[in-house]
Amino acid sequence: MREPIRTRLLGHHRPLFEDALACADAVTAGWDGASTTDRSMVVEPYRTTLERAGLFEPLIHALSDAVRAAGGTLVARPVPDIPYLAITGEGIVLRGPIESGRVVITLSAFEVDPYRRGPPLPDALTVEVRR
Repeated sequence: MREPIRTRLLGHHRPLFEDALACADAVTAGWDGASTTDRSMVVEPYRTTLERAGLFEPLIHALSDAVRAAGGTLVARPVPDIPYLAITGEGIVLRGPIESGRVVITLSAFEVDPYRRGPPLPDALTVEVRR
């Protein structure tokens, strides 16, 4: 299920994830240099930038669509908030409960220690199926 989900995300939702990475670029533009050790310069500014760009609902839709396209079913209707959508120091984490566990999609917009801009797509996107 992992690869079909990743394929769907990169094939049908790539512009969405590119937009989310562009939001990360906007956040790093506000730093004094190419990196920071201050988490407060990452998480909340990234959340705010993503929210202003209107990306929360489309991210949740991408999660649902990718699971469905891979032949799975979400056992709960995800909403654009925790626990289904989380903004972390690494980037965006989407979680969806499925019958056999849960799908976890991570967009690594940032690397940590110190914080700096993460890799581009497709490397920034990982999908796990946890049981």
